[in-house]
Amino acid sequence: MALEDICNFKDKPTHKTFPFYASEDTSVSVFTESLNFKWRGEMTSKKASDVPLEFHVPSLFKRPSSRASHSVSVRRPFPLSHGTTTLGFIFQGGVIAAADTRASAGGLVACPAVHKITPIHSHLVVTSSGSGADCMLWERILTREIRLYQLRHKRRLSIRGTAKLLSLMLHPFKGTDVCVALTLCGWDKLIYVCSDGARLQGDIFSVGSGSPYAYGVLDRSLSWSLNKEEAILLAREAVFRATHRDAYSGNNVDLFHVTAEGWRQRQREDLKEEYYRDMEKRGLYNKTLFLAI
Repeated sequence: MALEDICNFKDKPTHKTFPFYASEDTSVSVFTESLNFKWRGEMTSKKASDVPLEFHVPSLFKRPSSRASHSVSVRRPFPLSHGTTTLGFIFQGGVIAAADTRASAGGLVACPAVHKITPIHSHLVVTSSGSGADCMLWERILTREIRLYQLRHKRRLSIRGTAKLLSLMLHPFKGTDVCVALTLCGWDKLIYVCSDGARLQGDIFSVGSGSPYAYGVLDRSLSWSLNKEEAILLAREAVFRATHRDAYSGNNVDLFHVTAEGWRQRQREDLKEEYYRDMEKRGLYNKTLFLAI
């Protein structure tokens, strides 16, 4: 009786009840379908000989009446200023994805060696910017959903289909504190998806607080006819220039090259050494003199 009082089962119809996913297609994962879940009243299932279906929601878990109730009332000790530099572009040899490795929290460096480029499968990598925890969660969810699709249909989901799936999963969180901006880098396509469900396709994307500086370098030198070495040097320079001017980006640079054969990761490089090499090239830094001093 106490359980009935808590779950509001009193004064409810005495017919048999079923879980809300009883009438759903079992070929689609529960998580994906739960995003489309509606708090509905009585339904009738033709498969169960017109047995009414109802999902009784306890009063403790009823849907909020307004979107304002989603806001968190707990005050943070300091404002979280997200900052990063990620980029991706298409050229004749495939797709280049590059990013720095600094995770910032306000004016603090939370971690100097994070991975902002995540391989999803053999021909797709994702660059992430925004909240680190949110990005890691949705990258794992996306990897799982793509793997389930491949197991069910015996073929891999296309890059456009992957972007559409991610956009549909993120759209219900529009207006909340979820902060995710992912760039899907396939071997011939670039698609940007953010936490409000927006989906954009293009030939070049740079996301993060350092993106204006990266765009300045890319717009100057990027062309379709670049070879592999030139494209890698351009991506490294764009990340280096952005991290040199942007306080929230820095430490190292990760770089992936995606082709029809799959992705290949370049060894992580320290941007501090790149800075000294650039200064020495311009004649503004003498390493021998610096060591002597």
